[in-house]
Amino acid sequence: MDFTDLLKIGASMIQNSDNESTTGLDSSLITNALGSIFGSNSEDGSLDLSSIISNVTNGDLGETISSWIGNGENLPIDADKVTELIGSDKLEEFAQNLNIDLDTAKSELANVLPNLVDQATNEDSSLASTLLDKVGGIEGALNLASKFFKS
Repeated sequence: MDFTDLLKIGASMIQNSDNESTTGLDSSLITNALGSIFGSNSEDGSLDLSSIISNVTNGDLGETISSWIGNGENLPIDADKVTELIGSDKLEEFAQNLNIDLDTAKSELANVLPNLVDQATNEDSSLASTLLDKVGGIEGALNLASKFFKS
């Protein structure tokens, strides 16, 4: 699965959500809006997971993101914590691109993020090795994860 496939999955999830503000939005518009969040700092056109991880400042979010990267159930993220992961500028840009309010944008991204990160980092994904390379391989990912759990 490549980066574009991931974005299309995220767009489909947003487009088919229960939120009236996003139901029926053009999937290309959503795909582009997601791409502006998750690929703009990435030189190789892949999910910019290193930026997401580097924005984590709360231990609870570290555990949440680790669940998305690891095997097993993905922990949910509170919509209000989405800003910590992607930054307020990217969140506002996403909302503006889709012509939705910030609360809707946070809610939709909270629903999509666990799935996108999980699929980008699963063993079957061609993105997994690229993402691991960005954080220094398996050892780098483990070191990064250990920082989340320090008090």
